[in-house]
Amino acid sequence: MTQSNTNAKSNVLKAADRLPIFSYHPVTLPVEGRPVDLAMKVSAPASGDDLPVIILSHGHGRSNFLSSLHGYAPLVDFLASQGFVVIQPTHLNSKTLALPIGPEGITFWKSRPKDIQFIIDNLQRIISVVPGLDKRVDITNIAAVGHSLGGHTVAMLAGMEVTDPATGEKVNFAEPRLKARVMIGLPGGPEGLNETGRKLFGNPISGTDFSTMKLPALVINGDKDKNPNFSDLDNWRTDAYYHSPAPKSLLTVFDGEHIFGGISGYDVSETTDENPDRVSFLSMSIIAYLRSAFDKNDSSWDELKQELINSSDAKGNIESK
Repeated sequence: MTQSNTNAKSNVLKAADRLPIFSYHPVTLPVEGRPVDLAMKVSAPASGDDLPVIILSHGHGRSNFLSSLHGYAPLVDFLASQGFVVIQPTHLNSKTLALPIGPEGITFWKSRPKDIQFIIDNLQRIISVVPGLDKRVDITNIAAVGHSLGGHTVAMLAGMEVTDPATGEKVNFAEPRLKARVMIGLPGGPEGLNETGRKLFGNPISGTDFSTMKLPALVINGDKDKNPNFSDLDNWRTDAYYHSPAPKSLLTVFDGEHIFGGISGYDVSETTDENPDRVSFLSMSIIAYLRSAFDKNDSSWDELKQELINSSDAKGNIESK
């Protein structure tokens, strides 16, 4: 196991000149058995070829539009400006859909990884709909990134099993076609879930098992991301790292609260730690991880860990196993 500090002055964390970007939405496709069509937003740089793909899974949240294809502009804009195609589905739990609650509860948790897998299955079809993007995308380099409940979704795609409280069935959506998986501020395990959390989100959090999460992944935790509506533990959201097998990495963002400086929207009320530098730090750390995951000869992630050890103004800490 290795540890290192990260610092915003690193060359690895220094963003390249931001490319002009564009967004196209909605891209809408029917999905068999889904109560509504799957709507997506696609963002990409206006130039460049062989662009890798990030599928971004939104959280649950109290806002009407941030938990949908309309959210996460600060993160999406940054990633697209650095050469990534970002696809944002609107999951069934979004308030924009206002669907009746079914057996999965308010999170519609089983439908969410199915949305990601549908996008992978139909990636070329989706790309071809977007003007000016066809033939510019490397559809073999795909990552899933999720925030909050979206992190839980990505954890399922990494192999985390969930016991369905309604049926007792063990559900596993492990998706090896993804070359990288990043979970930002995802819920921890059932052991640390308090009584309030069980009432609100016991389905599905009470059934999660990180020991089956065998695929490589990056877990991102804010050291001030604590919500008494979920858990009384300070480090509950690190469970996905500590309770899962290697290979895994944990990025702890110093002073990071649940919105990590404002990743879910520009100047939105749900951000309690507004800090554009933190958004940039988080974004560039994710990019370093993805570059190394997509290319075995790329050393960005190792450089991020090694070059910034003992930095005097560290913005985070990386642990790997």
